[in-house]
Amino acid sequence: MRIPLKSVRRMALHAQLLDGRRKFPRGREGVARMIETLGYVQIDTIAVVERAHHHTIWNRRRDYRPEMLHDLQAKDRRVFEYWGHALSLLPTADYRFYLPRMKAAYDPNTKWEKDRDKKYGKFMKPILERIRTEGPLGSRDFENPPRGKRPKFWGPSPMKYALDMLWSRGDLMITERRKFGRIYDLTERVLPPDVDTRMPTTDEVGRFFVRRALQAFGLAQEAEIDDHIRATDKETLREALRELVANGDVVEVSIRELDNGTYYAFPETIETVGKLRRKTPRLHLLSPFDNFVIQRARIKKLFNFDYTIECYVPAPKRKHGYFVLPILWDERLVGRLDPKADRKTKTLQVKRLVLEDDFSPNDAFLEGLAAGLRDFAGFNGCESIAVESAQPVFLKKELQKAMRTG
Repeated sequence: MRIPLKSVRRMALHAQLLDGRRKFPRGREGVARMIETLGYVQIDTIAVVERAHHHTIWNRRRDYRPEMLHDLQAKDRRVFEYWGHALSLLPTADYRFYLPRMKAAYDPNTKWEKDRDKKYGKFMKPILERIRTEGPLGSRDFENPPRGKRPKFWGPSPMKYALDMLWSRGDLMITERRKFGRIYDLTERVLPPDVDTRMPTTDEVGRFFVRRALQAFGLAQEAEIDDHIRATDKETLREALRELVANGDVVEVSIRELDNGTYYAFPETIETVGKLRRKTPRLHLLSPFDNFVIQRARIKKLFNFDYTIECYVPAPKRKHGYFVLPILWDERLVGRLDPKADRKTKTLQVKRLVLEDDFSPNDAFLEGLAAGLRDFAGFNGCESIAVESAQPVFLKKELQKAMRTG
């Protein structure tokens, strides 16, 4: 089965909830269902603009506020933190499928894991006893050397490592975040009693994560399924994929314009792709850790967008900026923007804005970008926008005009 590239792009945007077709309830119930559909939302610490997990949700839920996510984790218990694609917020309903990874953490097999277990394992029992007695605690509640007595190259305390090990094993859960700091409690006191905690079989785990990836992507290659949620090994996923194809639950497809191998999708996804008509163009300023762009090779193949996050690149070698956001317009990735939210002056600084060479902006795009920047500024608590640099050169003037008239 061969599918045109434009349909593949439309399918991918629909699966990622970026086309506005899927309707969820307002408020945090809608946020919970959104996360349950995507399978995970990645957490990241960089805060030049609102952190990645908030940014990713906001792009799909414009009524979103960060306190909604806090309540979903700390009160409703609809989401929990664990290793997904990376450190992620995950649907609590999926909890049992992460149990094998938690169990594996009890038996470290790499040299680094074994060394860490040898150094810090002795702290785990007293930490558990203290949390059992005192209630939820963060790493700051455990002793660290006074500042004046710390070694020159001071790193995380042994207690912090031990807390992380207990969390990786599933003995502790993160009950909430306070000023982004983790607060831990016993799993038995955090996990709702009605959550299924039966240990899944290897086959069940494989089928679950293959289905999770195909639901999130619309269609995907084997390597993309492997890299979606890193909770099991590649062979388990490969066997599950073969089984699902043999049973007819998943079909093999290719893309007409691309000679790059086999993709996989649910039959019902293929059946509905022809019904996804083009919609009014929408603009999104995407986080570098957004689920839609996190697999850079996939985005390059399907959307011809070569993207690298440069915050880890030395400043002199950066091409586009420190924390560049891909710009999604209509069904294309058309440019990139390097922003910074200056909280003191309440100004969203657009340090650099660059459009792709093969994209010609029209009035609709300029109006959409101006509105998108205003919305993004408000989301970041900013009251004004300062565009410092734009390419092509006429873009800055035209964008400023659109922002004045919008």
